[in-house]
Amino acid sequence: MTRGVAARSGSSTPRSDCPIACTLDLIGDRWTLLIVRDLLMGKRRFSEFLASDENIKTNVLAERLKRLERAGVVERPRYWEHPPRYEYLLTDKGRDLIPVLEAMFAWGRAHLPGVASRSPGPSKRRGAKRP
Repeated sequence: MTRGVAARSGSSTPRSDCPIACTLDLIGDRWTLLIVRDLLMGKRRFSEFLASDENIKTNVLAERLKRLERAGVVERPRYWEHPPRYEYLLTDKGRDLIPVLEAMFAWGRAHLPGVASRSPGPSKRRGAKRP
């Protein structure tokens, strides 16, 4: 197995010691930052993520949320006991991605014609852990 394949499959072996490569192994697919964006916009529940315009498939969403939870980017507290139901919240580590999303938003608005001018989130505090 190559180092890149090992990193993508959830192995702890990074493909290199480059911080950019290692970050991309976690958030560099087409869905993960959109999930983080949705968390910042206030979405918390699985069904809310599925309702996003990008139409993520349930199996992909479940896998990405598990990966983000394992990496400490999101946490999954239970909000209902029977049947068990969970919501997803950004951790401090997850909220550290806010500047990344803001930079991508600004770059996309400046360089990609026809993109929406709507902000990625109403507040930097969205997706914050509830007291």
